Amino acid sequence: MHIDIMRRSLQIAERGLFSTTPNPRVGCVIVREGHILGEGYTQPPGGNHAEIEALNDVRRHGFDTLGATVYVTLEPCSHFGRTPPCTDALIKAGVAKVVIAIQDPNPLVAGQGVAKLKAAGIEVVCGVLEHEAREMNIGFFSRMERGRPWVRLKIAASLDGKTALHNGQSQWLTSQAARDDGHAWRARACAVLTGIGTVKQDDPQLTVRAIATLRQPRRIVVDSGLEIPMDARILAGGGTWIFTATDNPEKMALLCDQGAEVIVLPNAAGKVALPELMQELGRRQINELHIEAGAKLNGSLVRETCVDELLLYLAPTLLGDAQGMFNLQAIAQLDDKFQLRFHEIKQIGEDVCVLARFI
Repeated sequence: MHIDIMRRSLQIAERGLFSTTPNPRVGCVIVREGHILGEGYTQPPGGNHAEIEALNDVRRHGFDTLGATVYVTLEPCSHFGRTPPCTDALIKAGVAKVVIAIQDPNPLVAGQGVAKLKAAGIEVVCGVLEHEAREMNIGFFSRMERGRPWVRLKIAASLDGKTALHNGQSQWLTSQAARDDGHAWRARACAVLTGIGTVKQDDPQLTVRAIATLRQPRRIVVDSGLEIPMDARILAGGGTWIFTATDNPEKMALLCDQGAEVIVLPNAAGKVALPELMQELGRRQINELHIEAGAKLNGSLVRETCVDELLLYLAPTLLGDAQGMFNLQAIAQLDDKFQLRFHEIKQIGEDVCVLARFI
């Protein structure tokens, strides 16, 4: 029964897939004697956490929570943040048992929620569908444990690994279904990143348009020379972050007037320091970073071990001599290859979607 109800809690948590950032996506189900009394999921920042939503749902149905069992996909918080501690609300509600999928990696919680519940005489069970719960919040765990976001690099390519013709033509290699799926991945990310080459060649918006979403991800441009055109569509609406290696006060002032923020972060070669960029995004509470860039930036990100997984959409076509997915140097021996493992493979429309993680 624990697994069935926890699986339901994870399904509830998915309702916040596009909206909870920078908070984790959490689902909660409250039951007594096998009957569901109430359910809830974490609301956008500043709103109720999943446990409070579920408790309120129980009350709306006219039930009480005395002696109930609570299933929650992440350890209840025990500290005051934007909202009061969920542990206090559960204790006050008189629940008898709390079943938790996985402990919270946030140092402000990290076992303290469990300890507080146990101290109040509540039975606590941990580790039910732990792997699934971690996957639900893979970016949140990455930020808490590594100080940087989980980085997903998306590429649409032909079956022979080509992303565009040499003249830049690339629309559209993949089917509408695949492109819509790509927008869903954008929507769940906290931010979408591209390079100046893509901005100059394609002038993308990098917004979520194919599906409904309560929020748009932050847009980020890696632009070492601060070459971004002032009329680039990625600047529309403000809020864009531009990482550069060039300290150009005049251009920076113009960009700031358009609502962008410019962050100067050079490395020794005069390019943007990519590992440091990832750490800065962690400090800025970016959990999941979605990248849609060209072969040059893709190659740099892979070489500097900034990418956690590849999201590849492969169309059943061959382009031959055309632009590739990565600019990577030739290796002298197979031991120097970049090793990945397949995480998920499925067909979407006419195309194949491959999710592969670096080892």
